[in-house]
Amino acid sequence: EQLDVVVFGSCMIDLLCYAPRLPNVGETIHGTHFEIGNGGKGANQCVAAAKLGASTALIARLGDDYFGKNYVQNLKLIGVNTDCVALTEGVSSGMAQITVSEKGENHIVIVAGANNKLCFEDANKCGNVLLKAKVVLFQLETPLRATIDTLRYLRKNDGPMTIVNAAPAIPDVDEELFKLAHIMCFNETEAEVLSGVKVTSVKEAFDAITSLISMGCNIVVITLGAQGSVFGGEGLTYEHVPTDKVDAIDSTGAGDAFLGALAYYVGKMPHISFHEKIRRASKVATYSVLCKGTQTSFPLKSSLPNDLFE
Repeated sequence: EQLDVVVFGSCMIDLLCYAPRLPNVGETIHGTHFEIGNGGKGANQCVAAAKLGASTALIARLGDDYFGKNYVQNLKLIGVNTDCVALTEGVSSGMAQITVSEKGENHIVIVAGANNKLCFEDANKCGNVLLKAKVVLFQLETPLRATIDTLRYLRKNDGPMTIVNAAPAIPDVDEELFKLAHIMCFNETEAEVLSGVKVTSVKEAFDAITSLISMGCNIVVITLGAQGSVFGGEGLTYEHVPTDKVDAIDSTGAGDAFLGALAYYVGKMPHISFHEKIRRASKVATYSVLCKGTQTSFPLKSSLPNDLFE
């Protein structure tokens, strides 16, 4: 069957310890609360699209361990197709150990684990799923070579629309990535690192778009937090899309909510303008910051205003 959104990317398990403050070197302190959360940019974006009502599949790797098996079950409950999620022996699932202080400061140690094993062969095995998708979404949390090889494969076979989220930012990234992706998405920091242009205002963001297009990008989207987002390229005039002001409770994963929603609108609602796709995706991301958590904070279609789906 044709799927709306297929994501090639990462899965991480977040182990969160909440404590009054961060411990000093060699010090043990009492925390107040512990929780386990499912994360990883790839899975987050896939879940965000699924919760909006997109038919989705994830191509990813987890360890053949308790955490990996549990993660697959959770994805299935949300409605994500996990046929292309491999449980990998001899390596742990990707883990992020996060300590959060009462001031909101954090210490994070990431062990990428099975994510480092994701390769083009994983995409190739799921070629029929990929080529029949309406949109394929990528990030930079898994090996870059696999992402570029998969994008090249999709281009060679006249595949679907592709969106690449340049997160986390890799300085001096292979510019072939820019040429292969239909849409490149950055936040301010990522746009700065990759374009060399300081991005603090809408005007500077437009300059960064020009720089990124000169490096080979086709369509560029830059999110600017409270200032909304900008886009331009490939026949689109440069436009600024403001966003609603809200009091954020937890902004973790807001970027992933935006990307998942953008993929949803590109795949499911090709008839609406690009400006409108960005506006609606921003709106979905805004709803996500009003709840604690990451995947758990992504809104369900049923909880959103109808006009986002007309």
